[in-house]
Amino acid sequence: MRSLNIGATGMLAQQQNVEVVSNNIANMNTTAYTRRRTEFHDLLYQTLRRAGSTSSDSGDIVPAGVQLGLGVKTAAVYRITEQGSMVSTNNSLDLAIEGKGYFQIDLPSGETGYTRDGSFQLSPDGEVVTHDGYKVQGIQAIPNEAVSITVNKSGEVLYKLDGQNALQNAGQIQLAIFPNEAGLNPMGDNLFTETEASGNATVNNPGQPGYGTVLQGFLESSNVNVVAEITELISAQRAYEMNSKVITTSDEMMSTVSRMK
Repeated sequence: MRSLNIGATGMLAQQQNVEVVSNNIANMNTTAYTRRRTEFHDLLYQTLRRAGSTSSDSGDIVPAGVQLGLGVKTAAVYRITEQGSMVSTNNSLDLAIEGKGYFQIDLPSGETGYTRDGSFQLSPDGEVVTHDGYKVQGIQAIPNEAVSITVNKSGEVLYKLDGQNALQNAGQIQLAIFPNEAGLNPMGDNLFTETEASGNATVNNPGQPGYGTVLQGFLESSNVNVVAEITELISAQRAYEMNSKVITTSDEMMSTVSRMK
């Protein structure tokens, strides 16, 4: 019975759906996390009678054929790149992007990583780095004598030395945007890398047309809507139960046939 396999594909698809939802809920407090959404496709159809074929010698056309579906499969896990809310931290090295764009990070492999997590810190050498010590591109080392650090909306990094009124320039943060943000490869640790699906990065200063601005003293929160995720979790659970009921019903029907004499 095809329904046994169809029900199994439905259960597997909803299991993967629950895994995606659970990951969203687990990262509800992760800085700049973008929620994921599972998308499904129906599987190939088995044609028993083709629509449009002739049913008699007179050329009568069959208006509707017989096609039996073979179940469902997971097509993609799509990232929803909508803006998260801004949370004030009053930390001079906490930066948030309001609008489109990603910070550029130097990875140990020599590649450029991309992130919207702007919870940066200073290394022992005065460089602005991520939690893992990866350097943020475009910023020079800040002297230990600096008493304050300012990052304006255009991404300029300025610092002030004790006893001086003039601000010193430590570099320019530039943002990267992509034709298809959903195609970026997630590496974990809030980092992404460029892929063929994402397209090549286009880099420019914050505030330019099509690019967001930098907010100092803020962090972008996760865009996970907990109420919506719990609703999706319940829906996936009900769908899983219904698919398991299909398998149970099919098994009972086969048992009925086996008992016939």
